[in-house]
Amino acid sequence: MFTYILRRLALLVPVLIGMTLITFSIVHLIPGNPAQVILGETATEQAIADLEESMGLNKPYFVQYGLYLSGLLQGDLGTSLRSKAEISSEIWPYIAATFELSLFAMLFAVIIGVNAGIISAWKQNSWFDFLAMFIALVGVSIPVFWLALMEQWIFAQELGWLPAYGRQNSRDPIEAITHFYVLDSLLHMDFERVMTSLKHLVLPSVALGTIPMAIIARMTRSSMLEVMKSDYIRTVRAKGAGQFLVIYKHALKNAVIPVLTVIGLQTGVLLGGAILTETIFSWPGIGRYVYEAINYRDYPVIQSGILVIAFIFVMINLIVDIQYKFIDPRIKY
Repeated sequence: MFTYILRRLALLVPVLIGMTLITFSIVHLIPGNPAQVILGETATEQAIADLEESMGLNKPYFVQYGLYLSGLLQGDLGTSLRSKAEISSEIWPYIAATFELSLFAMLFAVIIGVNAGIISAWKQNSWFDFLAMFIALVGVSIPVFWLALMEQWIFAQELGWLPAYGRQNSRDPIEAITHFYVLDSLLHMDFERVMTSLKHLVLPSVALGTIPMAIIARMTRSSMLEVMKSDYIRTVRAKGAGQFLVIYKHALKNAVIPVLTVIGLQTGVLLGGAILTETIFSWPGIGRYVYEAINYRDYPVIQSGILVIAFIFVMINLIVDIQYKFIDPRIKY
């Protein structure tokens, strides 16, 4: 196990280097000149040339990439062209916001999806099975932006139950410690702010978690149906075990491996693909951070944001692979 983990960590190095090269190349193909964007349309050619020289934009491609890579090895993500601040110091609040949103979205997706899939397999061909799979099909098909807008219209505008945007009450902001606002509110022992933070999370979490929920439900049902036909399940039933014990103790443990794979992949997708949800709900996450950087031609922020998302995605896959061994001891690395 330990050797496998070390080998996988070693493989991260070429993967991340390749990611930096791809990202650096794609970002530099974006039309527009950062120096022109910073100085404005009325800037003179001399002023633009001077700024390009000071920013290193006039150097050859591989020289720029080499400087960028050497900075990364020293823990330097670069400096934002827009805010003039160190990216490593300003990116964490955005990462924390996306982490918090993705965590609650996946909790919603896993709790609803896994249990819906289990009950559908348990009650195969029943009305619940058909209804759950129909909802799963609709959930996969609905565009995230449409669902988010419908949520805002119904629950925020018409009913007024939940806030439509932001992470907190702008008139009474939370004093950030970790930048996970629910956790920060708990650390301050301010339960009113805890409820406020949770209310702001409900709509974007449901919008973001609907597609993973549907995928997890379908995968759980399929995996459970296959396991329920196994010989050892018939043996357990023959011994007189109850249906609940058969499903949740014996069948689920063997059916959960493909489900866990889907959960890991969907978590990585959520972390990198929450840009629509973050934009609609004015959620200050990493996706929106990178999106705004693209509009501003802020190359260092774009590169650093994509690299952070790629690193998180790879680490989630590693954690999922390690979990296989604890779930099923028969798996050998």
